[in-house]
Amino acid sequence: MFERMRRDVRTVRERDPAARSALEVVLCYPGVHAIWFHRIGHALWGAGWQTLARWVSHVSRFMTGIEIHPAARLGPGLFIDHGMGVVIGETSEVGENVTLLQGVTLGGTSVKREKRHPTLGDNVVVGAGAKIIGGFTIGSGSRIGAGSVVVREVPANSVVVGVPGR
Repeated sequence: MFERMRRDVRTVRERDPAARSALEVVLCYPGVHAIWFHRIGHALWGAGWQTLARWVSHVSRFMTGIEIHPAARLGPGLFIDHGMGVVIGETSEVGENVTLLQGVTLGGTSVKREKRHPTLGDNVVVGAGAKIIGGFTIGSGSRIGAGSVVVREVPANSVVVGVPGR
């Protein structure tokens, strides 16, 4: 657990030039706090304690402004920068070394109990305010521009901008 926490701090230090020290990251980065809360909630969810997991998620949202469903799967190296308003839905899957900026939504398009939220491959960057809606994949190495609305599959190493995203 502590190795994961150290990696989270290293991730911020490597990818945010404004991060001055590890202590600053631990104390002042709500994206890191939300990821740590999520790890607790995700473990509780997997152990069958769904209500308690949802409560941990609720406390995290209150404290950080970032909403991550406890069933969502987050890969290592996730960096949530300026995270206010980020929403990651229940069936979302996020690969390794992904960057999400403020106001990003990984949302669903259905109320059925099935895969309804996006899967982000490794090394994806999602710009501020972008909305990725639906149960499809954003290929590894892709970049989603700020304010874009993406409603269909994106091949690896693509750049998508606009409404709808192209």
